[in-house]
Amino acid sequence: MSKIRLFHAKIADFSGVPSVLTGELWTEDDRISYVGPPRQDAGAQGFDREIDCRGNLLLPGFKNAHTHAAMGFLRSHADDMPLQQWLFEQVFPYEDLLTPEDIYTLVQLGIMELLTTGVTSMFDMYFHRSAAAQSAIDAGFRLVFCNVGGPLKKAQEEYRQFSALHPLISFRMGTHAEYTASRQQLEELVGFTREVKEPFCTHLHETASEVQGCIERYGMRPLALLEKMGAFEYGGTGYHLVHLDERDMEILKDHGMYAVTCPASNAKLASGVAPIVELMERGIPVAIGTDGAASNNCLDMFREMFLVTGLQKLRHGADACDALAVLKMACVTGAHAMYLPDCDALLPGKQADVVMLDLHRPNMQPENNILKNVVYSGSKENVALTMVAGRILYEKGAFLTIPDPEKVYADSAAVIARMRKSLGR
Repeated sequence: MSKIRLFHAKIADFSGVPSVLTGELWTEDDRISYVGPPRQDAGAQGFDREIDCRGNLLLPGFKNAHTHAAMGFLRSHADDMPLQQWLFEQVFPYEDLLTPEDIYTLVQLGIMELLTTGVTSMFDMYFHRSAAAQSAIDAGFRLVFCNVGGPLKKAQEEYRQFSALHPLISFRMGTHAEYTASRQQLEELVGFTREVKEPFCTHLHETASEVQGCIERYGMRPLALLEKMGAFEYGGTGYHLVHLDERDMEILKDHGMYAVTCPASNAKLASGVAPIVELMERGIPVAIGTDGAASNNCLDMFREMFLVTGLQKLRHGADACDALAVLKMACVTGAHAMYLPDCDALLPGKQADVVMLDLHRPNMQPENNILKNVVYSGSKENVALTMVAGRILYEKGAFLTIPDPEKVYADSAAVIARMRKSLGR
C-alpha cells in the first residue's frame, strides 16, 4: 500500500465552470482518497511521502486521445511532403520491418515524451500490441488500445486478452480506417463490436481524398457507410474528423460519439482544420490527440491545446473556442473519449492520475487566470510531476520507472538505422 500527500496545492476543479481550489490531495494505492482543505489528522495518516506543492497547480492529467506512440522512430524522417507520398513511400515500407522488440523500445520512448508533457494516458493504435502493453506496464503508464483491423479472429483474441491483462491496459474495438479494410472486414468487425456492445473507434474524414475515395467505392461518405453497417450502435470515437458536412455531424450527435482533433498533425500534413466550433455548437464532445511523432513531430499536449483554440480563432474570431473549454477537452473529455470514466477528475475514488504544473516560472506569472494560461502560455517546462495510478513516474526532469533513458535513445536510433540499411536508403 502506498499513500502520498500533496499539500499547499492549487487544484483544478472541472465539476462546473472550470475553477481552482486551494488545499491538498491524498492518494492511497491507485486512487485519490481525499481532496479538500488541510486536515488536522493529516499527521496520523502514515503517508509514505508528503510533497509540498508550494502553490503549484494539480490537474487530472492530460489524455492523449489519439496517437501511434511507437512512431517516434520516423520523427523528421520524411518531412515536408504530401500525405499520400509520405504514407505509402516513407511510412509503410519502414513499418513492415518493425519487430516486437522494436515496439517495446519505441513505446518506452513515446511514454517518456508523454510524461514530460503531463500526459497520464494514451489511446494508441499500432502494431505488436503485446510488446506495447508490456512496455507500458513496465513504465507504469495507462494505455488504451484501439483495434487496428485485420482478421476478425485476431481482433476477438486481442479484445479478450487486453481487456483482462492488467489494470493499466484496456482495449477498444474499431479499425484503422475504412480505406484500409475490405467491406467484409468492416462488416465482421462491426458485427463483433455490436455483439460485445462496445463503441467503434477509427480514423474518420481525415482528408478530402479519404472521403472522396469512400464515395467512389460505396456511394457514400465514411461516417454514413459505417452508420449503415451499425458500427455506432454503442457509440464510438472518431479520430481527426476534419472534412465534415452537416449530415456527418448529425451522425456523430445521434450516436453520442466523441470527436478527437489532432491539429498539429493535420496542419503539418495539410489535411485541413477540423470544425471544432461547429462540433461544440452541436454538443458533440471534443477531445485532443497528437497523432504519431512521424507526422507531428512531437507528442506535446501544450502545443495541441494552443492550436485547437488558435486555429478556430482564425476562422471564427478571437472569442471562439475558449481556453477553459480546451483545457477541459484535454483533461476531462479525453478520458471519456477513451472510455476511462475514473480518470476524468481529481475527486475521491477516482484514479490517481495527476500532473503538477510549476507556476514558479516566468511564463506562468502573474497568476491572472491560471487555467487559461495553461493553454495560452503553458509548456513542458512547467511539468514538475506526472503520476499515474498513484505512482510518480516523472519528477523534476527524472524518469522514475525507466531505468536507463540513454539506452532507450540509443536503441531507438538503432531501429531506424537498421531499417535504412535493409531498404538501401
